[in-house]
Amino acid sequence: MRRMTRVIGLAGAVALAMASAVQAQGAAQVGGFGVGYADIGPVIGLGGIGDAGISLGGRFETGFKALPEMGDGVLGISVGFDWYSYDFAGYSWTYTPISATANYHFKLENKKWDPFLGAGLGYYIVSAPSGFGGSYNSGIYFIGRAGIRYFMSSSLALYADAGAGAGALHVGAMFRIKGPK
Repeated sequence: MRRMTRVIGLAGAVALAMASAVQAQGAAQVGGFGVGYADIGPVIGLGGIGDAGISLGGRFETGFKALPEMGDGVLGISVGFDWYSYDFAGYSWTYTPISATANYHFKLENKKWDPFLGAGLGYYIVSAPSGFGGSYNSGIYFIGRAGIRYFMSSSLALYADAGAGAGALHVGAMFRIKGPK
């Protein structure tokens, strides 16, 4: 646990340093989330994940369909993974949830903010100690979430989502890999 705390602290410090550097570069034009946009980034999950407390993971999302009949929003598809483990009575469990969600991104005039709602399915890959089968088997789970990005620049956004899935709250940084600047 001490090692994981150090890793999380280092990741947080790097993310803050990057965000500060990007913000210090001046007012970059922010394009926001839209059709053709794609990003990827690390997340830390908090709460709702058994006795682990925190998870480490990542997200990838791309916007692929404009929805003019639904308030000019954008439909995105997101793929994610998380990893967490915990020990109990000398036994260790590890979980690797893999997920796919469809996200509706609301259109706002201020392109720095990107609120979204999503729903999808995930699959837990569970490694449990022998003799602890039953309720610790791998399986499918439902995902429902609300989230938001705050664009620090055209290539960096702070990210958060909350809801049902691998963790109750995920926070991280997303890096644009394609789309208009």
